[in-house]
Amino acid sequence: MNAPARRRRVLVVDDSRAQRLLLRVSLARWGYDVAEAGSGDAALEMCRAGSFDVVLSDWVMPGLSGPDFCRAFRALPGDSYGYFILLTSKSEKDEVASGLDAGADDFLSKPVNPAELRARMQAGERLLEMQRELHDKNRLLGAALTELQGVYDSLDRDLIEARKLQQSLVRDRHRDFGSAAVSLMLRPSGHVGGDLVGYFQLNPRRLAFFSVDVSGHGVASAMMAARLAGMLSASAPDANIALVVGANGPVDAWPPEIVAARLNRMVLEVMQVDQYFTCVYADADLETGRVALVQAGHPHPMLLTGDGRVQVLGEGGLPIGLVPGGAWDRLDLQMQPGDRLFLMTDGLTECRNVLGAELGEDGLTDMVHHNISLGGEAFLDALQWDLERFAGSGDFADDVSAVLFDWRGSDQR
Repeated sequence: MNAPARRRRVLVVDDSRAQRLLLRVSLARWGYDVAEAGSGDAALEMCRAGSFDVVLSDWVMPGLSGPDFCRAFRALPGDSYGYFILLTSKSEKDEVASGLDAGADDFLSKPVNPAELRARMQAGERLLEMQRELHDKNRLLGAALTELQGVYDSLDRDLIEARKLQQSLVRDRHRDFGSAAVSLMLRPSGHVGGDLVGYFQLNPRRLAFFSVDVSGHGVASAMMAARLAGMLSASAPDANIALVVGANGPVDAWPPEIVAARLNRMVLEVMQVDQYFTCVYADADLETGRVALVQAGHPHPMLLTGDGRVQVLGEGGLPIGLVPGGAWDRLDLQMQPGDRLFLMTDGLTECRNVLGAELGEDGLTDMVHHNISLGGEAFLDALQWDLERFAGSGDFADDVSAVLFDWRGSDQR
């Protein structure tokens, strides 16, 4: 059985006892819980002590007038709304306007007609019911927002930890091999991103390095990048997709075009996800400086020659994870001592300034020329600072990552 609805509390304020009695009789007959006050001051004290749903107040009274009492009533603290009706013989527009300015909701002319009073009370009931429903919905919304904030805070903490884990995928940002050195830059645009850079030794003579950009942003892309990191890791050679594994461990390495095909088959047949990725994967001989690489939908690699020129390499190629049975052409490159090979994701070329203009390949080439005298980590740091200056902010819209392979010559081993 449902609990009975709470009776509305009504306060009648009038310096005329007879007028209060007439109103009280009618209101009690209609089921209201009625209280009385003989002045605005007494009524205000009663309102401070307890709440009323409806107030009917005379306009002209000793002490506080009806409008003055209404202003004071509206200033009282409280969550619920009180419907305020002024009882008056005034009908001039200026007087009505001053009553509305004071906070009154409605007016009743004196002497009060019971039918009109009933109609005004019903109008007040409708407004109070809407206010109650709005209050309940706001309370539920507040509770939902509090719960959502808790979920967001938890997710934010998880994403911060995920960012730390993702950054840990690239442990050594710089490594010197004697005849060559490799430097890495990885900067997600949000908590986590879909870019991945890295390197691993195929054998004592050969070094693989790569730049990957998974489609999309956020957690799904980061998870895909993390899985690819496991497939291109020196710490788990048996799971490395680039290595030929025999009964006693790795015995050789697949050429870059085969690595791309194996990754393509892994994404389409094993992972079966909606994402794809672009990449450049390179296999460098640390004794001869010969490099074989594939470009799979990734921005063109750049060769920074020892005499200060910048050459754009590659023909493009298909992204990985889009076309079953896709094939990739290998690019063979003979590096000279002092040459550097620069791989980057499109977060650099597609970086926009405050006017919305992209840096583009030409703009990136200019930046590379500007910093070409620098080497290794210093080159990548300077490039990142120039990119921030171009964008007008360090908050990039896309992940920014790059690899720099510096060939010094076999006599440096």
